[in-house]
Amino acid sequence: MTSATDTLPKTENATATDARPDIDPYPLSPYVAWAGNRNKDPILGVFRELFPTAGDALELASGAGLHVNYFAPHFPGVRFQPSDYDVDVFEIIKAKRADSGNANVADPIRIDLTDPASWPAPEERLFDAIFVINIFQVAPVSIADGIAHLASRLLKPEGFVAIYGPFKLDGTYTTASNEAFDKEILAAGVTEWGLKDIRDLEKAAEPHAIVLKRRIDLPANNFILLFGKA
Repeated sequence: MTSATDTLPKTENATATDARPDIDPYPLSPYVAWAGNRNKDPILGVFRELFPTAGDALELASGAGLHVNYFAPHFPGVRFQPSDYDVDVFEIIKAKRADSGNANVADPIRIDLTDPASWPAPEERLFDAIFVINIFQVAPVSIADGIAHLASRLLKPEGFVAIYGPFKLDGTYTTASNEAFDKEILAAGVTEWGLKDIRDLEKAAEPHAIVLKRRIDLPANNFILLFGKA
């Protein structure tokens, strides 16, 4: 009998113990699969402390849906809404959902963080949690403005935004390994690639009355940045 994941690209089955592939931000790349499998359990450990027993969670930039479908079974009372700019990944997300039997994962929706017209209507649903994983090293810091703006509309008063990834702080690297990683990213010569500074994310969020509440250290020199309404 063939499962849904048997039909996915082999890169999606990469494990955290595999050698690290070359950096490639494409959602179905070997690198994204490797990184996702490496960080999913540490992130889940934090989310176990933060998520409500019942409510709604929105994932931004879901990509191939690895994280949303991994987290969903651990929070049966939470309705997960995957989203992405690229509609080409939607069938992959739904295939993972079917293979995992995740009845609490909704059909993915398209969200362009630079276009508020593409965002869900707040009168339809507000979210207890909004999360985004490993986006800023390959995205402009201006995306933080879109995340904060969206959160100001769609986040419940006591809800949170969780942003996971490696960051600089006050213009400096937090570890030598993050500095080496950043140099590797910058060597690709792609505009807007590179580690972003936590302070720049805070500045982008401030006009929308979204503020940094907590910084959580995670393995591999990454952080979860928790933002909420001021």
